[in-house]
Amino acid sequence: MVPREQAEEAIVADGNGKEEEVGVMGVSAGDGADEHGGGGGKFNMKNLLWHGGSVWDAWFSCASNQVKFPASSAMPRHAARFTDSITLVAQVLLTLPYSFSQLGMLSGVLLQLFYGFMGSWTAYLISVLYVEYRSRKEKEGVSFKNHVIQWFEVLDGLLGPYWKAAGLAFNCTFLLFGSVIQLIACASNIYYINDRLDKRTWTYIFGACCATTVFIPSFHNYRIWSFLGLGMTTYTAWYLAIAALLNGQVEGVTHTGPTKLVLYFTGATNILYTFGGHAVTVEIMHAMWKPAKFKYIYLLATLYVFTLTLPSASAMYWAFGDELLTHSNAFALLPKTAWRDAAVILMLIHQFITFGFACTPLYFVWEKVIGMHDTKSICLRALARLPIVVPIWFLAIIFPFFGPINSAVGALLVSFTVYIIPALAHVLTYRTASARMNAAEKPPFFLPSWTGMFVLNMFIVVWVLVVGFGLGGWASMVNFIRQIDTFGLFAKCYQCPKPAVAQSPVPLPHH
Repeated sequence: MVPREQAEEAIVADGNGKEEEVGVMGVSAGDGADEHGGGGGKFNMKNLLWHGGSVWDAWFSCASNQVKFPASSAMPRHAARFTDSITLVAQVLLTLPYSFSQLGMLSGVLLQLFYGFMGSWTAYLISVLYVEYRSRKEKEGVSFKNHVIQWFEVLDGLLGPYWKAAGLAFNCTFLLFGSVIQLIACASNIYYINDRLDKRTWTYIFGACCATTVFIPSFHNYRIWSFLGLGMTTYTAWYLAIAALLNGQVEGVTHTGPTKLVLYFTGATNILYTFGGHAVTVEIMHAMWKPAKFKYIYLLATLYVFTLTLPSASAMYWAFGDELLTHSNAFALLPKTAWRDAAVILMLIHQFITFGFACTPLYFVWEKVIGMHDTKSICLRALARLPIVVPIWFLAIIFPFFGPINSAVGALLVSFTVYIIPALAHVLTYRTASARMNAAEKPPFFLPSWTGMFVLNMFIVVWVLVVGFGLGGWASMVNFIRQIDTFGLFAKCYQCPKPAVAQSPVPLPHH
């Protein structure tokens, strides 16, 4: 019998840039005892900074992108045996206090915990389906060398073309608007350092900057960026918490939330969005040397994310209360200091990284459509990817509603992309006794029953469909339309303070 370690493949590159295929557990055909060689343990700066695929890399990716997309760490390759990956905070970190003002403190904390663990479960389901798909294809002799597997291909292989179409539509639309949100967040944040330019102009500038992500080939190459992104997010989260506590409660602070159903479900869907950053789970797994080890990485990432989101959102809401209802960006209420400017700059860099995380799967899809996915020239691939950036840039200028757009995307897209579709796909993939008997991954130790898994999956489907998509969609769209009515499309400077009007001198009376 073929060893389990050879049951799944992953594409890796050695120090010379050559690709080789390895088993799911990281054992390559020509590499027995030494996991991926790495030049016999020789230090390689290029691998350290540029080429990742370890469990650490995945953890850093999930965590830095959840707090909202994938990659790596500065660990040597053999570190893959010890840990796994993390994926979503970025701009969502700055809007969670706004959500707390809509939900109230208790609901804000409980919903973070609820959706955090629910998101970890559906990320686990996606990883199981990926392993199942790879295992089946490998038995058929299919090679994935020079090919990055994506979620819609997993759905196609396991459930057929209709599921592929649904997965492709929801996933691509979600990632498109996820990228749009990053641009909006960049403009919103930099304004608090330099308000001489309006937010729309800053969107033009950062759109051009983010377009440079077309030169980053794949998630393997985000190693140093994931590491830095997580550090930046951690600094910003603890800055928000400490600054809010030192600032103290503002005079006359009130905590009236929740007051309206529209606001309540808008805030709830923003939290749903916060923990729905695993739309790129398959791409992250494919970039790992041992994809099968991803199973619990997202949970570990989520636990770390809790240490960032709960203290910062709670402290900000305690300090500013209902003022947050009209300030969706937490930076707006904190005094201008060097510490705040540092947090803004770090978040800008992190949002650039997250833009790349969100766009890379879109680049892959577009390359496959136009037949450029196997092209080895980085410059040609970069040129082919540019048409993806243009509509993202344009949409960020049309809908600059930082905060409300997160909730709308969460309700209408995230609910299906990373909650409903994975849960239903898992149920249908293992609906037959033979599929369960031959499953590449058995039920987890904490829920060893297939029936238990199916019940939990169906609960997620019904809950997210009714509460997330239904009520959340209604509330988010009402709030989103209200922003359009108030500020208009192509708003030049969304939620910017109005300049003080200079009073004309009183004319002297004539005698």
